[in-house]
Amino acid sequence: MDYGGGEYPVPCGKDKYISKNELLLHLKTYNIYYEGQNLQLRHREEEGELIVEGLLNISWGLRRPIRLQMQDDNQRIRPPPSSSSWHSGCNLGAHGSVLKPSTLPDIQVTDAEAVPNTDAPRSGAGSTKSQAEETPQLMRTRSDVGGRHRGSARTPSEQRRIRRHRFSINGHFYNHKTSVFTPAYGSITNVRINSTMTTPQVLKLLLNKFKIENSAEEFALYIVHTSGEKQKLRGSDYPLIARILQGPCEQVSKVFLMEKDQVEEVTYDVAQYIKFEMPILRSFIQKLEEEEDREVKKLMRKYSILRLMIEQRLEEISEGPTAM
Repeated sequence: MDYGGGEYPVPCGKDKYISKNELLLHLKTYNIYYEGQNLQLRHREEEGELIVEGLLNISWGLRRPIRLQMQDDNQRIRPPPSSSSWHSGCNLGAHGSVLKPSTLPDIQVTDAEAVPNTDAPRSGAGSTKSQAEETPQLMRTRSDVGGRHRGSARTPSEQRRIRRHRFSINGHFYNHKTSVFTPAYGSITNVRINSTMTTPQVLKLLLNKFKIENSAEEFALYIVHTSGEKQKLRGSDYPLIARILQGPCEQVSKVFLMEKDQVEEVTYDVAQYIKFEMPILRSFIQKLEEEEDREVKKLMRKYSILRLMIEQRLEEISEGPTAM
């Protein structure tokens, strides 16, 4: 890749810019870190604008279940328009539009009794790409599927009902009537995006990829550091550029998808105290209070002296005409 070229500012948020050369230096470091992996990013210039594109890892940080879109029972049900895997990147056109793959694996209707381990990935057409990306898949929650014990006897009509409404997408099972998932906290998915896509656009792309019914307004993207710092990406931010600037190592920071109403931002100043034990934090507070008392006393002495000086001067001025 050629990391040279002319110098000009690249937007990275509202009223925030970084020089092209500086961004390219960060990008070079990023690609060296992921050398030989599909997380390397490509860049090009289009009409005088630098565009970076590639896969962005996003960790699931949801506390509540998400709802999958329902389809008509008479229609042939297909998985999301990504590739053959729940966690592979979406195919994007030059301007960020989603391209339909040439072939899509069908969702298989599977008898509940025939599946001993519902969390294990299914080998098949999507296994090669799944292994290449090395990202955990969505995990299902308990719904009315499996609500009975395995030892309970089922009538033939109940078995037919379960077979009719229980579906598998690459080994992950859910009930077609409820279509409810809670992705395993910290598990990773990825989407193929570019540096011109803002936070709301990335959120909508991710939800569309998994056919998630919830509104994008319910969620937000956060950069979460191992120190405990949580930084919310604003609507005007560009997540891919934010990831590049944070550096490639996900042991230092990750991009999380979380509910807006479940997470509060944590600044760096606060995060550095989070991991201390309570006795240590109390000692910090005590020292701060002592320092505050000293500063207050110092200010009181200073202004007391100033007040005396002003009063003396007023007395001198008032006595002046009488002396004349």
